Amino acid sequence: MRTRHTLVRSLAGLGVITLALTPTAVGQEATRSTAPTGVQAATAATPLTVAQAIGTQTGATQQVRGYIVGQPTATSTVIRSGFPDDYAIALADSPSETSTAKMLYVQLPTALRSQWGLKSHPTNLGKQVDATGALSAYFSHPGMKNTSAIAATGTTDPGDPTDPPPSSDPGTYYDGTDGLSGAAFKAKLNQIISHQTVLSYDGVWDALKDTDQDPANSNNVIEVYSGRSTPKTNNGGDVDNWNREHVWAKSHGDFGTTPGPGTDVHHLRPEDVTVNADRGNLDFDNGGSAVNQCSDCWRDGDSFEPRDAVKGDVARMIFYMAVRYEGTDGAPNLEVNDQVGNGTAPYIGKVSVLKQWAQQDPPDAFEKRRNEVIFTTWQHNRNPFIDHPEWVGSIF
Repeated sequence: MRTRHTLVRSLAGLGVITLALTPTAVGQEATRSTAPTGVQAATAATPLTVAQAIGTQTGATQQVRGYIVGQPTATSTVIRSGFPDDYAIALADSPSETSTAKMLYVQLPTALRSQWGLKSHPTNLGKQVDATGALSAYFSHPGMKNTSAIAATGTTDPGDPTDPPPSSDPGTYYDGTDGLSGAAFKAKLNQIISHQTVLSYDGVWDALKDTDQDPANSNNVIEVYSGRSTPKTNNGGDVDNWNREHVWAKSHGDFGTTPGPGTDVHHLRPEDVTVNADRGNLDFDNGGSAVNQCSDCWRDGDSFEPRDAVKGDVARMIFYMAVRYEGTDGAPNLEVNDQVGNGTAPYIGKVSVLKQWAQQDPPDAFEKRRNEVIFTTWQHNRNPFIDHPEWVGSIF
């Protein structure tokens, strides 16, 4: 995982936002004689990229396009959660950018804070916007001052489930894994993905309303097993509510709702209260009797089979948990095995069936988008088996 630069000087309370590069303005014709050689000025139809804006710190007023990637709190620090105020945002060419060298710090005047400040609107994180202002260094960092306008573009929010899925490999996130397999590969992935923000159990509600948003209705979430779309506000513990399903059953290792494995949204999903209870703490396998209110779901005394469309999703969530939690950070050592009826032991099976499911149901746009939103907005770690489905066979 990329590390952040050392804190240099605080920007809190100074009205700064950060922009990062967008790839849409390459090759446009220059419209201002003040633009440096090799960098074209934005036209009305084509804004500058963030890269171009970084290289055009002339004080000229320009329009720049980029993704909101966080809030700068120091010259070399941009945060992605726990926003202290509405004074600044960060845009980047990639929604998963973490290098501040590739970001443009943009000052938010009072008139724009209520709409674009991240403390008031954390869901703005990941949106693509056009910002207009004077390109001028802001606290020794390429920036934009006197911002006069910010507008969402036609391809806003890469976290919107209707958009194309992001790149399967986020830059250098998996550096150091080449040539590894087996236990050494698993240990390296554990080291990478263990750097995460740990949510509270109450915080999981808000996260799931974002990660599992219905692509066809932004007011709803999709229940993982049943596939039904239900209002985000219909969460709770009553019949016909949706609640927080632990795909790795929390009794398998007896971690409950403890922050860490009990709140990790890489395996927590919305599900109908009744269906959640029917699944209980069963292992995963094929066959059984039909499950009420869950079309194409099956269960027997020791196992549960979800609908075909999410069998691979379930498998990859289980494999993530088995790599992420190795008993080294106060959590149990979670492992997969090839049996059912594991009870309260820290195991889940059947691994042979889960591997089949992962192969039969590769990651789709919804699953990829979910992984990206967890990384960008909530936990800042990834499920490697969504980015690289082929890695399942190298470890399990």
